[in-house]
Amino acid sequence: MLNVINSYVWGAPTLLLILGVGIYLTVGTGAIQLRWLPKALRHFFRRMIQPANDDGISPFQALCTALAATVGTGNLAGVAGAIALGGPGAIFWMWICGILGMVTKFAEAALAVRFRVKNSNGEYVGGPMYMIEQGMGKHWRFLAVIYCFFGVVASLGVGNATQINTVVRSATDAMVFFGLRSGIRIQLTMGLALAALTLVLLLGGAKRIGRLAERLVPIASLCYILLCVTVLTVNRENLSWALRAIVEGAFSPSAVTGGMVGSVFLTLRTGVSRGVFTHEAGMGTASIAHGSACVKDPLEQGMMGIVEVFLDTIVICTMTALVILTSGILIPYGADIGISLTSDAFSAVLGDWVRIPLAMFLCCFAFATVLGWGVYGGRCAQYLFGTKAWIPFAVLHGITAVISSLLKTETVWLVAETVNGLMALPNLVALSALSPVLFGLTKKSEGTRPSGRDHAPSSSRIEPSSPL
Repeated sequence: MLNVINSYVWGAPTLLLILGVGIYLTVGTGAIQLRWLPKALRHFFRRMIQPANDDGISPFQALCTALAATVGTGNLAGVAGAIALGGPGAIFWMWICGILGMVTKFAEAALAVRFRVKNSNGEYVGGPMYMIEQGMGKHWRFLAVIYCFFGVVASLGVGNATQINTVVRSATDAMVFFGLRSGIRIQLTMGLALAALTLVLLLGGAKRIGRLAERLVPIASLCYILLCVTVLTVNRENLSWALRAIVEGAFSPSAVTGGMVGSVFLTLRTGVSRGVFTHEAGMGTASIAHGSACVKDPLEQGMMGIVEVFLDTIVICTMTALVILTSGILIPYGADIGISLTSDAFSAVLGDWVRIPLAMFLCCFAFATVLGWGVYGGRCAQYLFGTKAWIPFAVLHGITAVISSLLKTETVWLVAETVNGLMALPNLVALSALSPVLFGLTKKSEGTRPSGRDHAPSSSRIEPSSPL
């Protein structure tokens, strides 16, 4: 049943809509994601030292919160699954999706700041629901409600179940490999421990998670990148073959996979769906984090959106894919093998000891994702039910972590991908409707440098009453 639903949700119309909006925004902004990438990277390094103030979180903390939700199991397990299901060519379409996703995320972050509001707790909150209500008008509020409903569900699935499930699976696989005992009790114990830690941190609010994210995400990402660079240095003679396999496999997958993957559409569909899962451009979730940043100019935070997708997809996902393809291990095409394929690729080059740091990196990424999505789901719950909904949602988030530690991997990923597609639709409608606002902001800003002064906007609008 899940396979049937997933095939409809991620059918040709959804893929064309996601890619179409990205192309439309690219044309409308003059490929701003490519023209502004150097400027965005400089902006990113400057904002690493920008302190937060009492009105919200710093631009760098907002970026790290967003990265915490995107740099997760999708970069390790998702990439491996994309190669196994769609062949190496799926990575090519993941790149295309990432390039278009950079401008989509730029639009989401910029419009989130443009249309954010202040809630009854005095916090700035933004995201697709406020873009829809404040930008499109209250008669479109039903789209905001639909988005937040899917947002709550997705936070429990995409941002919780898939992450916890992959962590527990990775840890138990490592235990079995080294001859240690594993079973349902071990899985349940891990789930309870992760749930307790998640609950404690979520109850501390978005600012606490932002402070943790700005420490955890950069360190874990840098360590993982260095490990990938080590493997690629050892296998440098295989790099040219791997890159050719990615490009050739995008248009002739059967030639690369020996006929095991023969459909170009399957390769494209797998690359785009897993690409959206890794960088989440088009889903609008990251705009919830970016909308809380202490910036005056929406385009300044929009540049953080460009950097977010660049680091997540173009850098980290590419490195994972190249490690797998240059390792020389046998790829079981047609099976969503997940994290075990990534672990096998690293251990084939560096030895079995590498499974331990890999499991640690995966735990860091996945746990950061759980926290980042906890913020997203909490904000969606607050929009639906009021600001007091944060605590009940945090408890539900913890309960889901326990349950997901015992679920089957295939089921978890199917649910996650399906909800991703459903969640993207209201956000893409909002991006299309509000694109004239974005184009106006970019045209006004072209030829000028950002002032570098980050202040909260003067808006004193209060969050409207919850629709439910």
